[in-house]
Amino acid sequence: MTDPSTDRSEAELAAVSTLTYEQARDELVAIVARLESGQLDLEASMALWQRGESLADHCTRWLDGAQAQLQGEAPDDEQSAGSRPPADSDTDEG
Repeated sequence: MTDPSTDRSEAELAAVSTLTYEQARDELVAIVARLESGQLDLEASMALWQRGESLADHCTRWLDGAQAQLQGEAPDDEQSAGSRPPADSDTDEG
């Protein structure tokens, strides 16, 4: 039997991989504000925290990819391949 929370997490991660950098950043800013408000129960806070972690990772991949492009790294360089912005790749490393 499948754990529903695992299914939800995988679906959320898939949704994160489709976001642009700006969309992910804006959602992350909103999550931080909600967490800082202190108005959420523990379960909701943990769910938002996990979503925020996924968004932060996604933003980091975008920024790493942009930095690699600025530094002129070869696109097939194995190290930079996982760092390119997700728009350059059909798959998302999660």
